[in-house]
Formats: sequence, structure tokens, C-alpha cells
Amino acid sequence: MAGHCVWELFGPNFPADTRTCSSKAQSWVLLRVKENQDLPTCLLCVCLTGSVYCEEVSPDMTFVPSLPKETAYLYARYNRIKKIAAKDFADILTLKRIDLTGNLISEVEDGAFSKLPLLEELSLAENRLVKLPMLPAKLTVFNANHNLLKTKGVKATAFKKLTRLVNLFLADNQLEAVPHLPESLRTVHLQNNNITEISIDTFCKGNNTYYLRPNLNVVRLDGNPVILSKYPNSCTCLKALPIGRYH
Repeated sequence: MAGHCVWELFGPNFPADTRTCSSKAQSWVLLRVKENQDLPTCLLCVCLTGSVYCEEVSPDMTFVPSLPKETAYLYARYNRIKKIAAKDFADILTLKRIDLTGNLISEVEDGAFSKLPLLEELSLAENRLVKLPMLPAKLTVFNANHNLLKTKGVKATAFKKLTRLVNLFLADNQLEAVPHLPESLRTVHLQNNNITEISIDTFCKGNNTYYLRPNLNVVRLDGNPVILSKYPNSCTCLKALPIGRYH
């Protein structure tokens, strides 16, 4: 198998048969039979030069697998992962993108993501989060669509220090208010929440009538109870009016 290294575990007692391995292998499939065995492997995952794919794994994947040290991109979508522990990514400081869409995650331990210095893109969409985790400073894209988030589960300063955040997706939750939005944002999706009102400071600066927000191009508030026409001075700094109800 040119350019590939397949580690197949023959029987329950190991060792792995490596006869098909190439010393210059750029991709490999690694199988881990027991969760507690101390192996630098992925559980039924395909690893391709820094990228790990663990999507719709059978039998069900209920935890984050051990990852190769050089992993930069993790795709663990549509499994049954319930919790993200602080140790899951503690030794993988090369991570740039993590996609955990479509799991059953309801808990994220403190520091699980915030201590990853290179992480730029994080998707926790389609999970069961009621509280946002602390996020790393270099994040540019964050997706938490389709969760169970209410405003009390999102700290007022949750995004304040994310000065590189460009795209923020919080649609289809239960938010009652718009969170603080950093100046760097270009797109924010807040549709299908329970937002009932906005203020002059939600997007703009009430004490500065000359303030403009040139970066923010798309704001979605459709599917919320708020009637935007009641707040004519709340969007004067935007290039385009938010998408939503006006009457």
C-alpha cells in the first residue's frame, strides 16, 4: 500500500502487525481496542499528515480519542461524545481547527480549549451545551449553533477579548439577549433565539454618533421576538440593516 501505513491489530493481545508500513508513510489508520491502553493512537480514526478524521465512528465513540502529537486539524463529527475534559487536548498544542459538530456534548471543563495557543476555528454546533466554555484568544471562527444556550450561560465578556474573531454563529439556541460583540466581527448569526430587544449599545456606541462599524456586514436576528423597527438608533453604525422582523 504505497504511501500508506495500516496498523491492524490481530487478536486481543497485540502486537500490531506492521508489515505493510512504509518508513515514509504520510497517512495511516490506527485502531485502538481498549480505551485505557496507553497508545499514541486514534480510536477508529484516519490520520492524514496532521489531520485526524473520526466521523460517524462505529461502534459509538463516546470520548475524544488520543491524538498524534502533530495534529493540527481534528474532525470528530456526528459521534456520541458527551464531555470534553481539560486533558483531552492538553498535550496537542498544534491544534488549529477542532470540529465536534453533532455530538452529545453538555459539559466542557475549564481550560479544555482556552489553553490551545494556535486554535483558530472551533465548532461545537449541534450539541447540548447550556454554558459556553472559555475560548482561546486567537479564535477567528466559532460555531455553537443548535445548542441549549441561554444568556445566563454566556458570560458578558465571553467574546470581548477575542480580537481576531471574524465569524460568530449562535443561531438556534435560547439566548434572550445579544452578547458583547468584538470589533473584528464580520458575520454574526443569532437567528431563532428568544431575543426580545436590543439597545443603542448592542451594535453601536450610544455616546458616539460618529461611530461606524465597517467590518460587520451580516447580522441575522430573524426568528426572534424582537421588532427591530422599534430601535431605529440601534443600527446607525452598521453598513447594512440586520436581517429580522421590522413590523
